[in-house]
Amino acid sequence: MKPTLIAGAALALALSAWPVSAQELTGTLKNIKETGAITLGYRDSSIPFSYLDDNQKPVGYAMDICYKIVDAVKKELKLDKLEVKLNPVTSATRIPLMANGTVDLECGSTTNNAERQKQVWFTNTHFLTASRFVSKKANNIKSIDDLKGKSVVSTSGTTNIKQLNEANAARSLGINIIPAKDHAEAFLMVESDRAVAFVMDDILLASFVASSKDPDAYVISTDAFSKPEPYGIMVRKDDEPFKKVVDAATAALYQSGEGAKIYTKWFMEKIPPKGLNLKVPLGAELKGEFAKPSDSPDPDSYKAM
Repeated sequence: MKPTLIAGAALALALSAWPVSAQELTGTLKNIKETGAITLGYRDSSIPFSYLDDNQKPVGYAMDICYKIVDAVKKELKLDKLEVKLNPVTSATRIPLMANGTVDLECGSTTNNAERQKQVWFTNTHFLTASRFVSKKANNIKSIDDLKGKSVVSTSGTTNIKQLNEANAARSLGINIIPAKDHAEAFLMVESDRAVAFVMDDILLASFVASSKDPDAYVISTDAFSKPEPYGIMVRKDDEPFKKVVDAATAALYQSGEGAKIYTKWFMEKIPPKGLNLKVPLGAELKGEFAKPSDSPDPDSYKAM
């Protein structure tokens, strides 16, 4: 073979390998490949999704999901090692830190909605929450209508107290609505019988019940003030190659049944550091979501399996 033909063949071979080279990568995948590191944003007190244990290590349901995504990214990029960096985020900083490239995955309890999708993207839903109420079992309050004429508390400035006000007006319930400065004060009002019920995201209510002096004394309503709202792992907007890898990883996790096992670990068993058991079983809607993963922000898309 002539030298020019040999050179041409070598060039063709090199070009055929081009798509899998680091130069062909873009966005988050390119940065991870070049730095050998991926950064996870975590919350310090979002139990049981993402919080610090007694060793100040970020743990939780969303953290476990993110580590599964990390494994998929490592495999996709054919890396022998991939360093995981951990960066704290708050409600106020999580979206800016995602947008400016500080974190690659936000592992917490962030609601996926249409407004946020203007700034960031989300992968497949890992949890569904709704606005419900907690009350003492002894009061035998079964439904929203049972709250008629009673004192009910919710946290000031939340969507939950807005939903409570709307239901109160729409159903002419005559509820005495008490605004609390924070969630802890609101739950204390129920605990001390100053209010018969506390309206909030159901998973947050479950955390308060589990942490209370007598968890068996309380019940969380089946009736809800809102449709199920999805939580998702947050990723950067307009980074389709990275989102494709993350979506595939989470879909495989949920459909394999391993996602349900991780759920059970954090919601139906004792969790660190205090050994709390939230006792929140996997609901029909989330079972349906695990069977057919989706990143939809539309509450109407979440149906019972």
